[in-house]
Amino acid sequence: MLRSLAMLAPSTILNHALACEASAKVSNFPASMNPNSSIGPYPDSTLPDGVRSRFVENINGLRMHVLEAGFEGANRPGLLLLHGFPELAFSWRKIMIPLAKKGYHVMAPDQRGYGRTTGWEPGYDIDISPYRRLNSVRDVLGLIYAMGHLTVDVVGHDFGSPVAAWCAVTRPDVFTSVTLMSAPFGGTGKIPFDTVNKPSGKPSTKPVLYEELAKLPRPRKHYQQYYRTREANENMWHASQGLHAFLRAYYHHKSADWEGNKPFRLASCTAKEMAKMPTYYIMDMAEGMAETVAKYMPSDEAIAANTWLPDEELWVYTEEYQRNGFQGGLNWYRGSVLASPEQELFAGLKIEQPSVFISGASDWGNYQNPGALERMQNEACTNMVGVHFVDGAGHWVQQEQPEKTAELLIAFLQA
Repeated sequence: MLRSLAMLAPSTILNHALACEASAKVSNFPASMNPNSSIGPYPDSTLPDGVRSRFVENINGLRMHVLEAGFEGANRPGLLLLHGFPELAFSWRKIMIPLAKKGYHVMAPDQRGYGRTTGWEPGYDIDISPYRRLNSVRDVLGLIYAMGHLTVDVVGHDFGSPVAAWCAVTRPDVFTSVTLMSAPFGGTGKIPFDTVNKPSGKPSTKPVLYEELAKLPRPRKHYQQYYRTREANENMWHASQGLHAFLRAYYHHKSADWEGNKPFRLASCTAKEMAKMPTYYIMDMAEGMAETVAKYMPSDEAIAANTWLPDEELWVYTEEYQRNGFQGGLNWYRGSVLASPEQELFAGLKIEQPSVFISGASDWGNYQNPGALERMQNEACTNMVGVHFVDGAGHWVQQEQPEKTAELLIAFLQA
């Protein structure tokens, strides 16, 4: 039986100038173009007791699907959880109740292009501008205002981490603390300074990383380079091994369950150094992601023994991605390259709110961008109170080790 929940109709968003700006539509894509246009909330049986599935209308052109805990009563502080790729709001299911029990109103949306959120246009040949980084911040701002919060603590995992970071940079009055997970934030960038009086020097002749990787004796390619191609969605969506098996292998390969995940700092962002990472980051040139992870499919015995992502929970991901494909999420990688001009408005700004970084000790995401972890600690965040690497977790830290992740989050939020 599906839940039938009343939609929010906040009047305050109409009376607040910033909220009006946040909720302004950036696209006119009709919901009927989206495969989710008639889908309802999750069945009760899909979610832990105390977590509900609902929809919030008119969020920057979206009808946003949100998981919510701690919604009983008023005046609870808001806590927003932003997922990454290829994940969903469902990825936060294991820590939402522990956080709600500490008094928080916990909100986890399916972000633009994902899950049961509608209003985004599917496909590759579309206008990518709605997937710009700062437009993702507008999605978030519109949602929290609609949910009745003027301030929140924000948590971002994987691709949700840079969105959370840019929320904190652009609206420190709204996002009072930030937790970054599995993807260090390297900063807001710089604008060339005093170039009139200083010669710029000779142009660099060093090949770009993608060209260097292709010239290796074993030709390689960067996963983000691959994710921006037309072929990526079809390769994963209709993987020869089947979508469910693809997702199982992908999640396994990036988790602590795969014994090959023993990350370390890389000396530089050169092809020789970057090629030391596993193939889910630096892929073989001739293979797609489906073929890449198929080599690391866990055994039937390992799947049966998996407690952090049992098969019935993986099926939630399979069913959502079977309906949508991956292109909505992949468009985030394409949209990120469009971000530089408008993000230059914030060049040099720091995250001055309290911040913390939480990740799995077996997560290569900590080091996939050489130097970013150090820049986050020493430059980008001026009030970073901790960096935590959780034992027994790879990239999916809030799923692999939910108790420890929730403990670290609560300690940070209530310090």
